[in-house]
Amino acid sequence: MHPDQSHLPVRSDSEPVPPLCLDLDQMLDEFTRLPIRATFRFDVSLPAVVTVEFPAERGPGLVWCIGRELLHGGLTSMSGSGEVRMWPTLPGGRPASWLLLESAEVEALFEVPTAPLAEWLKATYRVVAAEAEWDGLNWDGFLGDLLGGPGAASA
Repeated sequence: MHPDQSHLPVRSDSEPVPPLCLDLDQMLDEFTRLPIRATFRFDVSLPAVVTVEFPAERGPGLVWCIGRELLHGGLTSMSGSGEVRMWPTLPGGRPASWLLLESAEVEALFEVPTAPLAEWLKATYRVVAAEAEWDGLNWDGFLGDLLGGPGAASA
């Protein structure tokens, strides 16, 4: 096993890419960091999306669905717009990227170590290539859900 892959659990047949538990720093302000562990999950049935769960002290954790391409791009350049953005930190420090999550209820900035996330993303692309992300999508079901579910009027 390559030394950079030591953080990845061994693959199982039921889960082609195991979840990645990653220690991040949440920036509470310019000088205050709060260590937090996030869990990144990849589901082959929806490969364009990575779910990221942030634990809560009380109650259920906060789950964000983030585009796999956005995470991959944010390791090396500005990526995303709107509610989710990611970009590399300035050179000179430890290799990391900033992940900004915004909604009406929350705004959070996290420093994400790039090496383990990059290796994990590579593993997801070995399972489902970027070009094949949308191949298995049930477009009829997706559009039905988008337009109001199974009872929605059709043209």
